[in-house]
Amino acid sequence: METKYGFTKLSIEEFESWLNKISVARTIKYIQEHHTAIPGYEHFTGSNHFERQKSMRDFHVVERGFSDIAQQFTTFPDGSIVTGRSLEKTPSGIKGFNSHSICIEHFGNFDKGKDEMRKEHAETIVRMTAALCRKFNIPVDTDHVVYHHWFDLNTGKRTNGTGSTKSCPGTAFFGGNTVDDAQNNFIPLVKSALKKIGANISVPDAPPEVLRYAWVTTNTLNVRKGAGADFDKVADREPAALGAVLRVYKEKDGWLKISASMNHWVNGKFTAEAKRAIVTADTLNMRTGPGTNFEKKGSFKKGDELFIYKEENGWCRVGVEEKWVSGEFLKQ
Repeated sequence: METKYGFTKLSIEEFESWLNKISVARTIKYIQEHHTAIPGYEHFTGSNHFERQKSMRDFHVVERGFSDIAQQFTTFPDGSIVTGRSLEKTPSGIKGFNSHSICIEHFGNFDKGKDEMRKEHAETIVRMTAALCRKFNIPVDTDHVVYHHWFDLNTGKRTNGTGSTKSCPGTAFFGGNTVDDAQNNFIPLVKSALKKIGANISVPDAPPEVLRYAWVTTNTLNVRKGAGADFDKVADREPAALGAVLRVYKEKDGWLKISASMNHWVNGKFTAEAKRAIVTADTLNMRTGPGTNFEKKGSFKKGDELFIYKEENGWCRVGVEEKWVSGEFLKQ
């Protein structure tokens, strides 16, 4: 394990061990798979992991105006993994689909006729996806492990590859970039990797141990070892970020316990209630305000899990930003 420019480089074995030890306050439900396209394999020397990651961060911050590098992780041709944006922060990977997601960039161009993915790179991608699914109890299917290609670049709507889309993560990524390709080729490999570690991923409709959900209303919210400001901040997790949805397991004197297994608490006055809801309509339009007169900016499908941040005249805001849906088609 090596650190430079604020990034950490890990082997897949080190990543699996590291992931088991860390704690993340943000509720995570999805994994995004991307490829860098440019840079590709020809730009990798075998030792320039940190320089390439720094270059991507510089581009995202200076040229794209992002607050940080877009992705949480980058995988490299030799099978190494380099950390990026904090897991506590929402990535900038897929328009309209970043909330509750982890964004992974795979270094290379995996369109047909371009880079041929190395065996060690492929193994890391599969095992890393499996480890993240295990850690965050994410179902291994194409509703939760997604490709950038499946989302329209202009609207953010999931189109499964039609309309204005990128080929990302590549037309030859594990046999192709379509939903069928993922279901037939990539998803079975991830499931097989999970079986090897004895993981059985399932997500109950409402985990009984969770009292409620809350979202963070301040830029950063410290996590402490007890229910009070006199307790030390925990050392193994970063502060929760604005908009993060937290699971609340216990309440005491205005403080919220946000871990089922550890004594991790946050000050409840810097949070607001978030309500968990399931989409009941076949297609539920997302708009920029609470009404049909506002612009449509995407949609959700039946069974999607959303968190309600605010309710107004029968409409529900489902993000920190202006993302609204009709409450008539939500089951709370």
